Amino acid sequence: MKKLLAFIPVLLIGLTSLHAQNVDNITVHDKTTDREDTIEIPHSLSTDVDSLLNDYRAKSALSGPTNCEQKNDNPFFPDSVYIERLSQMPVVMEMPYNDIVRKFIDLYATKYRKKFSYILGASNFYMPLFEEALDVYGLPQELKYLPVIESALNPKAVSAVGAVGLWQFMLPTAKVYNLEINSLVDERRDPIKATWVAAHYLKDLYSIYQDWNLVIAAYNCGPTNINKAIHRAGGVRDYWKIYNYLPKETRGYVPAFIAANYIMTYYCNHNICPMDADIEQNTDTLQITKKVHFQQIAAVCGINIDQVRALNPQYKLDIIPGGDKSYTLRLPINMISNFIDRQDSIYKYHADQLFTNRKTVEIGVTNENATVPSTTSSEQTTEVPAKSSHRRGRHYRHSNNDSEGTYSKRRGRKSRKSKEKTSVSVKNGDTLSEISKKTGISVKKLKKINHIKGNSIRAGKKLKLHK
Repeated sequence: MKKLLAFIPVLLIGLTSLHAQNVDNITVHDKTTDREDTIEIPHSLSTDVDSLLNDYRAKSALSGPTNCEQKNDNPFFPDSVYIERLSQMPVVMEMPYNDIVRKFIDLYATKYRKKFSYILGASNFYMPLFEEALDVYGLPQELKYLPVIESALNPKAVSAVGAVGLWQFMLPTAKVYNLEINSLVDERRDPIKATWVAAHYLKDLYSIYQDWNLVIAAYNCGPTNINKAIHRAGGVRDYWKIYNYLPKETRGYVPAFIAANYIMTYYCNHNICPMDADIEQNTDTLQITKKVHFQQIAAVCGINIDQVRALNPQYKLDIIPGGDKSYTLRLPINMISNFIDRQDSIYKYHADQLFTNRKTVEIGVTNENATVPSTTSSEQTTEVPAKSSHRRGRHYRHSNNDSEGTYSKRRGRKSRKSKEKTSVSVKNGDTLSEISKKTGISVKKLKKINHIKGNSIRAGKKLKLHK
């Protein structure tokens, strides 16, 4: 409990909005202000269905629908039917009905009906994973539909503001929960790791607000914005009462979530047919400690590289780093023993072509037998501007006429000029030897003047240059 209490201030201060810029909107009449209010639609719902179906997993596993007659018409139902259906859903979270919820349901059942046909099919891949994580954390199962409005169940989804993955985590939040993000790896795109982190995060938010509508609102815009809205509303903790104080995209977020739960439950009543899902073969994981490229795995094991990518979306450039920690590689179960038996061949396959970064380099080594062509009058001397080359504050100006003596004179002038100063400020990364080179004063003398016993110096400290 102490750990949780210590963590809450970090949550309130450090976490930013997780989510996305929206590209569509609906308009509703605001009875409080008697004006038309524009509600933004979660951006993922505007994603083109064809782009979602272009993913390897969707292409290889989704088809149809064949067991359901897909109709284009959406039956009309009065408000009383929606109210009754929402009230009968087996949920813990409050699912009230109002004009905004109705607008979202109508939108899903008309303009986005093909999108939900895809989502219903793709849910076969991810819902068991979501349900397990939510169950372990003791969370309402209806939260499994958050990724529907977050990413349209696309693990590689990236929003306009940089939110990534099924659960659309922003980088600061992902870092708080120890998801690895670097040039090669982005664990926000790992369906398993991101799902367990999302469950953890939702649990932490509930410990703060004790209200599920406020929790998912905070998931959308960040705790800071929710706290501001609560304060402006006089301290009341009710999503619908702080509604007008929320960011515009968050005003539509809870209604969009309620409508998503409704349509994922009552899709048949609106003539929406799920795409048929051919659940792919079982998979298993290996722990990789050496750098390996997906092309090596695909070529030696005889597996489609797009399938490797689909099973391992967290690796951004098809490279598993390996090194001082192990990384997970997911493969079809019948490929696991194949990889183990051939791993030496896999690591060696075209390694020099796929990994071209040099481990060591020789500085300034040239072929002794090579001849330098003379410069004719018609050839121009190339000169690099001084500002283009920096090394610890020294400016080099490169040309065919530059000489060692020229730089030595400059260095001498700089040293004399430095000696005229009375002190120097230590910057981050500075060492005594570097300051000695810059000032022309020996390390021993600097330590004596400033009463320094060891070799450590603190950034921001001023070092005297003379007694």
